[in-house]
Formats: sequence, structure tokens, C-alpha cells
Amino acid sequence: MKSIKPVFEKINNELESIQKGIQVIAVTKQVGIERTKEAIDAGVRHLGENRPEGLSAKRDAISADVSWHFIGTLQTRKVKDVINQIDYLHSLDRMSLAKEIQKRANRPIDCFVQVNVSQEESKSGLSPSETAEFIKSLESFDKIRVVGLMTMAPNTSDENVIRQVFKGLKTLQLEVASQNWRHAPCLECSMGMSNDYLIAAQEGATFVRIGTALVGTESEA
Repeated sequence: MKSIKPVFEKINNELESIQKGIQVIAVTKQVGIERTKEAIDAGVRHLGENRPEGLSAKRDAISADVSWHFIGTLQTRKVKDVINQIDYLHSLDRMSLAKEIQKRANRPIDCFVQVNVSQEESKSGLSPSETAEFIKSLESFDKIRVVGLMTMAPNTSDENVIRQVFKGLKTLQLEVASQNWRHAPCLECSMGMSNDYLIAAQEGATFVRIGTALVGTESEA
């Protein structure tokens, strides 16, 4: 597999030319512990996992000062295994999950509310029209801090379709932020992956989630 450091530097330079301060989350779900350590050595400080087992294995093996992001759908029954191991959750999308986080977390967790901007049946997330009301309803949950919104673009080569989805999330994020809710500063946008992170950056992403384009997959080894 390719060395991570020059790839990480290239991605950061691309993002920096668009907007300063965009954070790269290295999605390490398809690579092992050694490759993840290589990413950390290359300067990566945000790691993303989507399975409780993968998260636990890497957390047990890695002592570096990094931020851990859970980026996959989190089943309510798995909250107890995950929530106190992470710094950010990118997939808060229902009240039952919020209640379980409130019950299990031993400190406030920075959460992104997942929005299904494209309205695809195959995707999880709230509809844009119900997002603000859902976030408002979390006001009494002192273990949840809504730091931003997350979405995934459709799997399409049509750049205009992708761009409109990201524009939609950014507009919604600004609307929520304007409410000045103490429990939901909502200043961040988590959007963009390996194939579309530059478009996401152009449309206001503050976190991009990059897996194969940055760390590759174990099958390439």
C-alpha cells in the first residue's frame, strides 16, 4: 500500500486551498491496527470507525492522543459498548438512540445529527424538515452536545447532484446554529468522503471522512 504521509499532506493542501481548518477524519474501518498507527505517525489526529468491535480493538492497541469518531449507524443495544470510548458520534438520528446515550454516557458527547438530505430510502437520517425540531427536543439531555450535522451524498457521478446535497446540509446547519441553543452550537458540517471531499469542502464542510483515498484497504496489501 502507498505511504500515507504524502497522501495526507496532499489532501490537507487541497483542503487548505479551499478553506482553512477543515479536519480530516481517517476512516480506518477497512485497515488494521498497524496501518492505523502509520496514519497517526503521518500526522492524522482524527480516526473514524463504524463497528464497535473495530473501535474497541484499535482503542485497546493505540495509546496516541487522537480523537475517535464513530461514523456508522449505532444500534441502541450497542451504545453501552461504544459511547464512552469515543469523542464524536456522527450518526445521531432518533430519540431512542438519544435516550440510550443519555443513560450510558459518563460525560457529554459531541454529536452530529445525521440528516438524509438526498431523501434516499437506503440512507439513515432525519429529513431536513424534522431536523431542527429533533435537535430542539434534546435540550434536557445533558450528555448530548450537538456540534453539527452530518450527511452522505448519493453514489452518483453527477457533481451537481452531490453539490446540492452538501449545499442543503450547510444551509440547515446555519439555520440551526442561528437558534443559539446552548445544547446545540451546531457549528460543524461532517460531509464528504473519498470520492467527493473536495466538493464538500467547497460547500462548507468542516470535517471530511476519508477512507480508501487516504489509508487504502487491507486487500491492497
